[in-house]
Amino acid sequence: MPPFPIPAARPARLPLAVRHALGLTLLTLPVATFAQDAADAAGDPDTMVISATALKVATPLVETPRALSSVDRDELDERNVQRLDESLRYRSGVLSGQYGADNNTDWFKIRGFDQATYQDGLRIYRTGYYQWLPEPYGLERVDVFKGPASILYGEAPSGGLINAVSKRPTAERRGEVEIQAGNRHHRQFAFDTSGPATESGDVRYRLVGLYKERDGDLDGTDNERYYIAPSLEWDISDDTRLTVLTSFQKDDGVPVNPFKLAYGTLEDTPFGKVDPRTNYGAPDYDKDEHTQTALGYEFEHRFDDTWQFEQDFRYSHLDLDLRSTYMDFATGDGRTAYRGHLQRKGDIDSFTIDNRMVGKWYTERTENTLLLGVDYQDLSLDGQEFDDYAYDIVDIFDPQGDIVAVPGDRLTRRQIDKDQLGLYVQDQLRIDDRWVLLGAVRYDHADVRNVSEREDTTVDETQAATSWSGGVMYLGANGLNPYLSYTESFQPEAQTNTAGAIFEEIKGKQWELGVKYAPSTWDGYVTAAVFDIEESNSFATTPAGYQTQEGERTSTGFEVEGVGYLTDALKLTAAYTYTDARDEDDERAGLIPRHMASAWLDYDFEGTALNGLKIGAGVRHVGESIDGTSRATVPDYTVSDAMASYAFNRHWTAQVNVNNVTDEEYVASCDYWCYYGESRSVIGSLKYRW
Repeated sequence: MPPFPIPAARPARLPLAVRHALGLTLLTLPVATFAQDAADAAGDPDTMVISATALKVATPLVETPRALSSVDRDELDERNVQRLDESLRYRSGVLSGQYGADNNTDWFKIRGFDQATYQDGLRIYRTGYYQWLPEPYGLERVDVFKGPASILYGEAPSGGLINAVSKRPTAERRGEVEIQAGNRHHRQFAFDTSGPATESGDVRYRLVGLYKERDGDLDGTDNERYYIAPSLEWDISDDTRLTVLTSFQKDDGVPVNPFKLAYGTLEDTPFGKVDPRTNYGAPDYDKDEHTQTALGYEFEHRFDDTWQFEQDFRYSHLDLDLRSTYMDFATGDGRTAYRGHLQRKGDIDSFTIDNRMVGKWYTERTENTLLLGVDYQDLSLDGQEFDDYAYDIVDIFDPQGDIVAVPGDRLTRRQIDKDQLGLYVQDQLRIDDRWVLLGAVRYDHADVRNVSEREDTTVDETQAATSWSGGVMYLGANGLNPYLSYTESFQPEAQTNTAGAIFEEIKGKQWELGVKYAPSTWDGYVTAAVFDIEESNSFATTPAGYQTQEGERTSTGFEVEGVGYLTDALKLTAAYTYTDARDEDDERAGLIPRHMASAWLDYDFEGTALNGLKIGAGVRHVGESIDGTSRATVPDYTVSDAMASYAFNRHWTAQVNVNNVTDEEYVASCDYWCYYGESRSVIGSLKYRW
């Protein structure tokens, strides 16, 4: 749960490590038909370019003057990623899991700021405690766009966005069944099957499903999940394709509330330290019943060799029944503290549609790609809520979970309605295969209505913004591509402050200077960038524990990231980030470490006497941060991860993954509350593929 309260691409062949590490997708040639694309995919898997997350048109990442990282399915499998916020642990610029091992929210900070989460290029609505949770097993890859990204995606925080890309039907018939078991009573059964549904292959299907259960990191917490995601792809004609994506997910458990006081975690006490597994909740009363359903499609039609129309649509529905008890603030006697209790019961209906015309034409010296788009987003929340920030008192070091039930008539109604219309234009010009020029502008108009029965307020506001973006990159013959870019962001707010007024919209802007290096002679890539971000109307946590808006916040820094093969069998993934985030008083911002570094090595014994064996190990270091409220220093920490897999043959594979190998006990961050980091995780799996 959150801190309280409140169209075609230029042909390209990149090295294998580059394609895999950067989340590459099938190449779409300007003159090819959709049916031919599918055939090419089956016959020539090396013909690939990256996804269109950064520009909404397929362009190799190394030729994009913006910062983007990606984690593909192979890496998600290798590290056995269980939550979305685990996926980017080995990428630069991203702080994840800063609030511990939550079981009903994914936590990220990018370049010192919050981020938006998208799935398949469309916004996932996360309002307050109504959190949409993508299941990692159902994803093909995870992309991260670093820095303001409103130019193509509309509302977004200044940190950028994370785009979770769903698994799609495949031209070839294939599938897998997997079972897992691990500590904290982890149990999982999953399956994934896909292939042609007709003899000609013009209709293809995929069916992904999962059952998973596991105890949380706190005593008495757990979660059980059911997930199924059917999808269908149909080549309606040589020039028209429709892909239908659906999913259903149900979670049922006891929420993990990792909130702890600095007293007993960061600070010593006469009674010692608080055990990391201490749960200040009420396991016999608290609950988190969460159901999410999505139905959407992606439609593409080619008019000719120049113009293509694309339309993405998704309707989503989320039901939530949440009862949650958490540590709030100390009484002052050195032994006890107040607990808060909240309830949320309601649902969210939302839909979003994105329409794009993509034109591409050539001259003797240039290649020009024009993108014209209109998107619309609509959100409707209708629910009941209850909040009491001093519901009862517990012993900090020996809490009891009992709590007095809240009568149903104490819940009050909350309604939020938000719709947003966006218009955008982007032009990408390539000159002499040496220069890439990029320019874009977007206009957003958002209406926000928030009705609170408890506060007896109705707020109805209109917020609008124009966002600009531009970039230039030089494509070096040796694979060294320097670039300069500028981007902006706009985020309308539907939440209200303690006075009942809607928060002001948040705006951000970023300058970035970087270089991308991917020579044809090396199976790998390296990217580096310096950035400077300014955000207005930033959020901060007050000494009383609630969120408020303050003035300008800035973040400047440097990051470097690389993935590549050191030998034919040894692969290295490494990243380093320096971030200097400051608040309106030019003081260091809370939560954000100045230094983060990570490295992962894996070795494949293919062709040796240990053929079939693969081992990997990684280390993650997060430097010291500060409590944004008390200004206390939170020590740095370093944890290590490891994996080993053995393929008995082309069908059967066994694997074991261990995160936080030494079971390091550490405080991940403090911002009024403090949060212990995730404990050791051990999961073994057995997979059958065909």
